[in-house]
Amino acid sequence: MDSERLHPESVSLEISGCSKEDARIVFDSLCAYFDSDRCSEDVPQDWHEVRPTVWLGTFEVASPHEGAHPAAPRLSASVEADAHGGYWAIDRFRTTLHDLFKVHDLSTASGDQERELHVRLESRSPM
Repeated sequence: MDSERLHPESVSLEISGCSKEDARIVFDSLCAYFDSDRCSEDVPQDWHEVRPTVWLGTFEVASPHEGAHPAAPRLSASVEADAHGGYWAIDRFRTTLHDLFKVHDLSTASGDQERELHVRLESRSPM
């Protein structure tokens, strides 16, 4: 049995405080790497003019997609995100975030079997 399978394999991601376009960029970029409950037709929407919107997605990180991945995406502004999952899943997820964006760790919280990661994502500088 693969020892990785002994760990929780999904990560829940919450994004808020950004434009719906930037939320979509983050979700679409991650969907190129992992299976998710957010399909390409699931476009983030603003549902209220005053209250903030929170977009949610769950990513299965155990079997990343093989092959070529898109170039690092360009965000119009920084995006704050909260990821929740098992230790192994969060480590794998954070590595992928780092491949896509400049990642600033804002805080982490660790429990018995789960970790919460609060990050700010920014576009990587063009090379």
